[in-house]
Amino acid sequence: MLEGAIVKIATSKPAVLGPPLRGSDWIALNGPGNSSIHRRAIVPLNGKTAIAQRFAIDWSKVGSNGRMFDGDEKDNKAYAAYGAEILAVADGIVASTKDGIPENVPGITSRAVPITPETIAGNHVVLDIGDNRYALYAHMQPGSLRVKTGDRVRRGQVLGLVGNSGNATGPHLHFHLGDSPAGLEAEGLPYVIDSWESMTGPATWQKRQSEMPFQNERVRFR
Repeated sequence: MLEGAIVKIATSKPAVLGPPLRGSDWIALNGPGNSSIHRRAIVPLNGKTAIAQRFAIDWSKVGSNGRMFDGDEKDNKAYAAYGAEILAVADGIVASTKDGIPENVPGITSRAVPITPETIAGNHVVLDIGDNRYALYAHMQPGSLRVKTGDRVRRGQVLGLVGNSGNATGPHLHFHLGDSPAGLEAEGLPYVIDSWESMTGPATWQKRQSEMPFQNERVRFR
């Protein structure tokens, strides 16, 4: 007899969100796709299992040199994504925040703190956008959060800055939507971004509306 975890299947209608970032040349690393590390990452915590990251994206950025960093790859400031403003994807209320976790040196094995359920998302914001939907923004710069628990925010409002804290190998924004403010204990929910552009060729962009970027897609937000 085989035994295994039982997880829910996401059946809700996708939420329509605004962009979590501004500008061009964002890469949807580990975004929705059959080979994505997020796709089937079942997490057992506190007696329950969930796939919180089922629709998650790790947003990184390509610089003018065609790479994600320019200069010392061990320096967070060398990365094109580092310090970018993170935006509220919808009107909502800040459900929780975490700050004060030091940043990692970029690299596969470098972690500034032991990784636990409390530190895995690093410095982060959880935004309650209504209808039992919660947006998680993870791995932010320490001291960069511009909101606190209980704040009401508007779509497009700056929440903090892209960093490299928690379980991260380099500067990026981990974003996902779940059915609970409990981070990895939530079940991941589908969503679409109302307006963005996809790179379809050299210097060629195609407008997308109410779609979700897929794994490794190169994206421009207006």
